Amino acid sequence: MVSDTQTTHDAEEDARNRDIKIYVNGDLVHRDDAKVSVYDSGFMLGDGMWEGMRLYNGTWAFFDEHMDRFFESCKAVSLEVGMDRAGIMEALEKTAASNGMTNDVHCRLMLTRGVKVKPFQHPSLSRTGPTMVIIMEHSKPAQALQSKGIRLATVPQVRGLPISQDAKYNSHSKLNCVIACLQAEQAGADEGLMLDPHGFVNTTNACNFFIVRKGAVWTSTGDYCMNGVTRQKVIDLCRVNDIEVHERNYSLVDAYGADEAFLTGTFGAQTPVGEIDGKLIGNGSRPVTARIRTLYKELVEVHTAQ
Repeated sequence: MVSDTQTTHDAEEDARNRDIKIYVNGDLVHRDDAKVSVYDSGFMLGDGMWEGMRLYNGTWAFFDEHMDRFFESCKAVSLEVGMDRAGIMEALEKTAASNGMTNDVHCRLMLTRGVKVKPFQHPSLSRTGPTMVIIMEHSKPAQALQSKGIRLATVPQVRGLPISQDAKYNSHSKLNCVIACLQAEQAGADEGLMLDPHGFVNTTNACNFFIVRKGAVWTSTGDYCMNGVTRQKVIDLCRVNDIEVHERNYSLVDAYGADEAFLTGTFGAQTPVGEIDGKLIGNGSRPVTARIRTLYKELVEVHTAQ
């Protein structure tokens, strides 16, 4: 049986990805030979942080903003990066050059606490220093998503309180999001729409979530979700282009009755939402989403211009 499930990370097929080289602690190896120890704290416990970035025209889009988040998260969990921003940029450029990559490239930069001496939880057992892996792929978002839109299902798995696991960490520990994704798939949807601990609409299992009502753009307060770089760029673009925008609490009633809805993320930029819980969103016309997509594309072009 072939599933018709789609995701915000669906990409056009690119045969070049079969032979990409992966950065593993300074070495560049064929993807088939890229390995980390089974004792690595990331594999064993999900103890690590990551960033997703895109390369356009030879420039990493919004690199400083991504590094702000990455270094802040690592500091918060006492994870030594082992290099500064210039070192990370050097590693990124080395990996891109080895793969002949300059445009439409997606990167996942991953850092874990390193290899443990025993298979137990305590961070002090990671004594070899951090493990850094960089995966880059030739990657263009699937265009079919722009017309059809993503199907969301509200799921019982919530984004929790910061005192349990702060959603602002871009951590390897993503089990709550994986569970939400599974719940959505079992409900016949593509991704899960997650609520916050108070029952307000928050985010999806993979992306930040926006709605449009009477020309105004709404998104959550940001208290219980990853404060995405693309999310903030959209908010900023609305503010400087006279598009009314609100970071606020709102309920599913507001989402169901929205004229438009879309997701934001580094990979897909802005992805339209076609339905939520089987309810069609709007009438299929998405003028505000289209305008924001155009403004964001222009912003990226200016930021990455050579």
